[in-house]
Amino acid sequence: MQLNIPTWLTLFRVVMIPFFVLAFYLPFKWAPLCCALIFVLAAVTDWFDGFLARRWKQTTRFGAFLDPVADKVMVAMALVLVAEHFHSWWITLPAATMIAREIIISALREWMAEIGKRSSVAVSWIGKVKTTAQMLALVALLWRPDDIVSGIGIAALYIAAVLTFWSMFQYLYAARHDLFEH
Repeated sequence: MQLNIPTWLTLFRVVMIPFFVLAFYLPFKWAPLCCALIFVLAAVTDWFDGFLARRWKQTTRFGAFLDPVADKVMVAMALVLVAEHFHSWWITLPAATMIAREIIISALREWMAEIGKRSSVAVSWIGKVKTTAQMLALVALLWRPDDIVSGIGIAALYIAAVLTFWSMFQYLYAARHDLFEH
């Protein structure tokens, strides 16, 4: 298997995960900014690798597998770190909801692919808006330089949580006939 630039970008994102976790725990005043910047860099490589893979027609099976795994692990780690930092049910609950949704939808997509109906649960515009709100929330809550940014992050976290439920139910509704067939 030959690796291309989009796949290298995805691998770079995977490698960055422990570094943004490490930055989160550093005992320096600049550590939250460093953590947030590493997360932003990872998010940019996510957009960029997909763009380049499509543009250059360099999609591969390995890249198609690794890209969503890298995204979900990165986001789940960020959600866990944010929940740990705030140590409060009103942050942990939406974070846990988002992680649970990712597991549920990943299992649904895998099962739908197994029965040949993967396109029934393709990414929707609500999922894209949810991801945007989630990324904004995570950057703000990893950085948290002041109460205003933290407040914006919490608001975006709740918007993302609502969209998480909405998109999850949308996917489950689209798959309902296949899920509940005899």
